[in-house]
Amino acid sequence: MLSVAALASLFCIVAVWGLYPALIGVIAALVRRDADAAGARPAALPRVTAIVATRADAMAVRERVNDLLQSEYPDALLDVVVAYDARATETLPMWTGPGRDRVRIVRGDEPGGKASALNAGVRAARGDVLVFADSGQRFGADAIALLTQAVMRPRVGAASGRLELARGARAPALPLRLYWALERWLRRREAQVHSAVGVTGAIYAMRRSLWTPLPAGLILDDLYVPMQLVLSGHRVDFVDAARAYETRDTTDANEYRRKVRTLTGVLQLCAWMPATLVPVRNPVWAQFVTHKLLRLLTPYWVLVCVVWAVAVLEHRVGIVWLLGGAAAFAALLQLRSKPFRVLRSAVVSSILIQVATVRATANGARGRWDVWHA
Repeated sequence: MLSVAALASLFCIVAVWGLYPALIGVIAALVRRDADAAGARPAALPRVTAIVATRADAMAVRERVNDLLQSEYPDALLDVVVAYDARATETLPMWTGPGRDRVRIVRGDEPGGKASALNAGVRAARGDVLVFADSGQRFGADAIALLTQAVMRPRVGAASGRLELARGARAPALPLRLYWALERWLRRREAQVHSAVGVTGAIYAMRRSLWTPLPAGLILDDLYVPMQLVLSGHRVDFVDAARAYETRDTTDANEYRRKVRTLTGVLQLCAWMPATLVPVRNPVWAQFVTHKLLRLLTPYWVLVCVVWAVAVLEHRVGIVWLLGGAAAFAALLQLRSKPFRVLRSAVVSSILIQVATVRATANGARGRWDVWHA
């Protein structure tokens, strides 16, 4: 029975992480819908408001706003709203830098949290197109123009850009680099088939006319908003040429917290927007279930495979040799030469990803949704 369970678990891992991307890639090639196609340009450029919901310090916010103001988009048609979390500061700072007439600073709604900050930011926006940004990234000069062009096309409700590591920033461990490479590739192909399942919170845009206030306590606006648009008949694009660059170093601890938050947010979405689980309501139901939900079972499938492997090895070589091999492997991970440091980093990162998934499912089971981290 254990062997059957391990074989089934291995098949599920391969299906979710290998066969599904391959299938989406084949369908995208057959559909040949170019998510980055220019399409018909609008008769006149729309007014755009970039919104930064943040808890960051004043210096980080100032650098982020200056970066947005320098975008290759007409100054007269671009303004910025900074929405501070209601729980982050007592006194709102004044904007005294360049472009004072193009920057507004507001306080998020009570009871606080990112969703409440975004609601306040959108109310203060003057643009027909909303571009959402976080405080820790920088945009490519043409990112706002490319996203705006995408969301003005027929049936497109939102468009996501691509997040990359800025030059000089510390790169994550190999498993995380592979994960993000797959994620970017998959979102682009899903958008070519119909819609990307989720957007990158650090860089996405939508038409303001399609915005509806977010519920307080929402974790993932970058999943809730696009799924709400998809359910109402719109598409969600992925614009590969629109780039945001992460300036902060990526550490295992930061990535662990981020994974707990995002995966908890997936379960919250299912509880708060159950229509996503209904095939006749959700046109990307198969993509949503495979891309977002079945992945949450990965650590449990891995555990079954590990238990099977340990049982087989213990039967064939004995417990003494098995424990000795495990001790030798642990000792190798402590060596300081570069190959072993890389191996140790990969092992630790892989374990943390699985632990984060388990913690997220526990949060979902308990309905614990207060997990927004700056």
